[in-house]
Amino acid sequence: MNENNQQAVLLLEDGSVYYGKPAGKIGTTVGEICFNTGMTGYQEIFTDPSYYGQLLVTTNAHIGNYGAKEADTESADMKISGLICKNFTNEYSRPLADDAIQDYFEKENMVGICSVDTRAIVRHIRSKGAMNAIISSETLDLDELKAQLAKVPSMDGLELASKVSTKEPYFIGDENARFKVAVMDYGVKKNILNCLTERGCYLKVFPAKTSIEKLKAWNPDGYFLSNGPGDPAAMDYAVKTAKEILKEDKPLFGICLGHQLLALAVDIPTYKMHHGHRGINHPVKNVITGHCEITSQNHGFGADADAIRKNADTVEITHVNLNDETIEGIRVKGKKAFSVQYHPEASPGPHDARYLFDEFVKLMES
Repeated sequence: MNENNQQAVLLLEDGSVYYGKPAGKIGTTVGEICFNTGMTGYQEIFTDPSYYGQLLVTTNAHIGNYGAKEADTESADMKISGLICKNFTNEYSRPLADDAIQDYFEKENMVGICSVDTRAIVRHIRSKGAMNAIISSETLDLDELKAQLAKVPSMDGLELASKVSTKEPYFIGDENARFKVAVMDYGVKKNILNCLTERGCYLKVFPAKTSIEKLKAWNPDGYFLSNGPGDPAAMDYAVKTAKEILKEDKPLFGICLGHQLLALAVDIPTYKMHHGHRGINHPVKNVITGHCEITSQNHGFGADADAIRKNADTVEITHVNLNDETIEGIRVKGKKAFSVQYHPEASPGPHDARYLFDEFVKLMES
């Protein structure tokens, strides 16, 4: 924790207040509050672009106990807006680590709060739902913080993917690989790209608002719609691109936000969840094979289950969440297009679902 100032405050949109101690940089930060139940992988979570614009509550009691290492990042820098944790543990026990957690947060200009009752905060979010919040270690004036918080837009209706997407196209992998895959970067994670290159794919990663003409000019064997932050229903440009890709009749694979965009492309609406799914132990059933998977998840929006069932001629359900029966996977009938709501690359998390990358490759083989 930061020893320069011994007090910090977390204020939620509904007026709830929690006092603790500063973690990371002294400052003030805002975002939508959410929680992740993972017991490990905090650095991958901090750098996952899907968390852009969000204040993260970690339910695991210790954050920082194995330090920070450059190789464990999922993008170029931290994407969370701030951290809320129980113990911000600066002393670490990992010989390969590059930094202690406090040094890492200061380098990234990241504000956090620790020594708060994270169990109480999580119970509150589960009861009241996701909402905006503000963390400050530079002022405890609640009226001033309420005024700042009132200016923060709701995540519902917010387009954020273009803010975290690459500005210029770039290549990854062996240019002599068997398959060329066009990756739409809405906030893609490094380990998703790794899972594709490891299976013989040469990738061209395109900015979020790339036109279908530029995608087709590269003549890929398959298309990939990535994960990312924000409200999919606010991404008209991406839904249009997904519809155009479907006309190409080439293999198409979507993950998380990419799953929601594929749903919207076949006229299935999306909705904002009460508090979302974030963790690395979510049970999902593959209804095609009957097998169950333990999955890594990070999403606050979902595809409408009733609409999917009403459009059974167009869309087939492939995966269902066993906790709440939300839709976790779909396949477009008559097309080589499928998607899952969860993260099969699972960094962090178990690798039960990495077979989905193999299925994508098999579609390109066929």
